[in-house]
Amino acid sequence: MGFVLALPEFGLVVDPLIGMLTTAGESLAPVIERVTVLEAVSDDLVNMLSGKGNFLASFPGRDTALPVAGGVTAFWYGMAIGLLIAGVIALQFV
Repeated sequence: MGFVLALPEFGLVVDPLIGMLTTAGESLAPVIERVTVLEAVSDDLVNMLSGKGNFLASFPGRDTALPVAGGVTAFWYGMAIGLLIAGVIALQFV
């Protein structure tokens, strides 16, 4: 039985009998490099949720940018929702 080409540019094939991804005589180095980049980006996104540290592509000294930006965003959303609720209550008494 033959192989199914998964990523021909990297020489990756799938054996349909056992369902295993293997190489067809070429190196996995380009794939591993791309996976390394994707891991760094995904770790950056997960670390962004904590609000501590800085982004991979940010300038030095901007460690507190995420909490400040989150606070400003929360303030403006709170103002908008609060004014909307106050407007609805005010219109009920008119």
